[in-house]
Amino acid sequence: MDHYIDIRILPDAELQENMLLNKVYIKFHKALCDLNADDIGVSFPEYKIKLGCLLRIHGKVERLIELQKMQWLGGLAGYCDISEIKFIPDYTDFRIISRIQTTMSPAKYRRLLARGTITEKEQKQYKAKMFQKGLDNPYVELKSASTSKKYRRYLSFSDFLDTLVEGKFDQFGLSKSATIPWF
Repeated sequence: MDHYIDIRILPDAELQENMLLNKVYIKFHKALCDLNADDIGVSFPEYKIKLGCLLRIHGKVERLIELQKMQWLGGLAGYCDISEIKFIPDYTDFRIISRIQTTMSPAKYRRLLARGTITEKEQKQYKAKMFQKGLDNPYVELKSASTSKKYRRYLSFSDFLDTLVEGKFDQFGLSKSATIPWF
C-alpha cells in the first residue's frame, strides 16, 4: 500500500455532507465488489466524533488506476473533489479501521421471538440491555442491494500504531488486522 486518492465531499445546499458520504461509500463498496478487491483500504482522516468529509482510498498504484478507470462515482463525482493518485508520505502513523457490531440487535431480537426461544420476562430484559449497549461509534448508513433496507455499518478505529501490518481488506475497505497509513 504505497499510494492513495482523496475524495473530499463538497458542501451542497440540497444534500447534507454525511448523506453524500454515505452515497459515495455505497458506490465505493460496489466498485470493490466489481473488482473483487481485497487489497484496497479506506480511511477517514478527518474523523473526530463524525467521519468527516474526506474519504481516503489506499492501495497499490496499479489497483487505484484500475479503480479510477471504472468511473465508479458516476454522477456523484460532481459533488466531490477527487485528487490524483499520490504517494503516501514516508513518515505516517498506522491504524486499523474495522467494522464493529453489537451483540444485541433488533434483528436478533426478532429471530429469538420467531423461534420462541425467549420468555416474556427475558424479552423485557433483552430490550433493556439492547438499548443500554447501543453503539456510539461513527457509522456509514448503507442500503442493502437485496432488500433495499437501510442499515448502519459502525466503524472502530484502533489506537495509533508505529508499523504497517499487511493483510486483506473486505469489500468495504475495512480489515480486522491490516493497517492503513494515517496522516
